[in-house]
Amino acid sequence: MGPVSPPDGRRIVDTQPLEPLRAELTRPVVLLVDDDADLVTMAEAFLHRDGFTLWTAGDARGAAALLREHPIDLLVLDLGLPDGNGLDFLRGVRAGRHLPVIIVTGWAEERERVVGLELGADDYVVKPVSLPELAARIRAVLRRTRAPADRPVHEFGRLTIDNRSREATVDGERLALTPLEYTLLAFLAAAPRQVFSAGQLLTHVWGTEPGREDHSAIAEHVYRIRRKLTAAGVTTPKIVTVRRVGYRLDP
Repeated sequence: MGPVSPPDGRRIVDTQPLEPLRAELTRPVVLLVDDDADLVTMAEAFLHRDGFTLWTAGDARGAAALLREHPIDLLVLDLGLPDGNGLDFLRGVRAGRHLPVIIVTGWAEERERVVGLELGADDYVVKPVSLPELAARIRAVLRRTRAPADRPVHEFGRLTIDNRSREATVDGERLALTPLEYTLLAFLAAAPRQVFSAGQLLTHVWGTEPGREDHSAIAEHVYRIRRKLTAAGVTTPKIVTVRRVGYRLDP
């Protein structure tokens, strides 16, 4: 396919979806970057019916132009681009703003999937791409990233996380967390069972770009939080390590 579609700047789809999204997610604008013309054609039709506005690019250069010129809600990025490394493109996207990203890889590209997640990708799909799965993952990522910053209070059994006072308590007794430990715990608690990569945690909790902070710092803070929860007699929720991917909070 050509580097950018459509060439005249018109949006590809503008009719009403057959099954509309919830009101706050109506007509999200998705940029699909992939040089597989058949996939792009099928994705255009399917995502149109599913309630999305879609822009497409076949290479990094065209994708960069669209990102500069148009508001994009989510990027679906094939890591195998004809004019460059998709991971390098992802680094550039992450350096400029926080744009939700779903990467597309092959089963054999485990290392690229892991690196992509560490660079801050929010999710991934594996080729051959299932379009219903892709649409579902787009919806899920948008719901997470467009959700309110946080509910005032999260309760998990005996543990309460209060974002108004920035305190965590167990049976009403304050848990002695450092400010960074609290921020990490509250961030994980805002999306239970959601796996976050080291890169995502560095960006959202530490406020640094992936690669500028030793990932061992995350492991050390997780260890300290676990130790303090255990000492307070809290068995659930627990912070779970997902090997080679990241961490999640299981209620």
